[in-house]
Amino acid sequence: MLNTLIIIITIELYKLKKIAVKKGDVLQRKGDLKSLVYLVDKGLLRSYTIDGKGREHIYMFGPEGWIVTDNCGVNEPCDLYIDAVEDSELRVVTKEEMLQAKLDIKALQRRLYVMQTRIVMLMSSNAKERYEHFIKTYPDITQRVSLKMIASYLGISPEALSRVRHKLSQ
Repeated sequence: MLNTLIIIITIELYKLKKIAVKKGDVLQRKGDLKSLVYLVDKGLLRSYTIDGKGREHIYMFGPEGWIVTDNCGVNEPCDLYIDAVEDSELRVVTKEEMLQAKLDIKALQRRLYVMQTRIVMLMSSNAKERYEHFIKTYPDITQRVSLKMIASYLGISPEALSRVRHKLSQ
């Protein structure tokens, strides 16, 4: 199972702030200058962008045990929106604190591998293969998010996703 987006980070515990957010709460907007790192203890986050036509494109989901952040630099404008798909309990750390922490290099390599795999799949895989990979990567999320969100993540229309799901169920 590819659950490789989980990043193990050694951070001094006193630096982590615990917060609770409600479904729909926006934690970050495109253009924000202060990007935080969210460690999901309970619930579900997503990061996404909105194109010029107002369409959402989901970059990633963050269920329990995952980390969600924008890869923008410290004090650079963020590219992504981050919001709560469900009521969530999070631990939060600033990018500055992350830079001072000791990072698990193998975990970072896994994250880069998953992102590389996703980009290659978006460029070269059909909708069925992308959906099957989504299910392997996020086995518990399909019942927690809308089909519209899954389609957005896969880069296909909701109608195309319905066709893929119908073919797989036969």
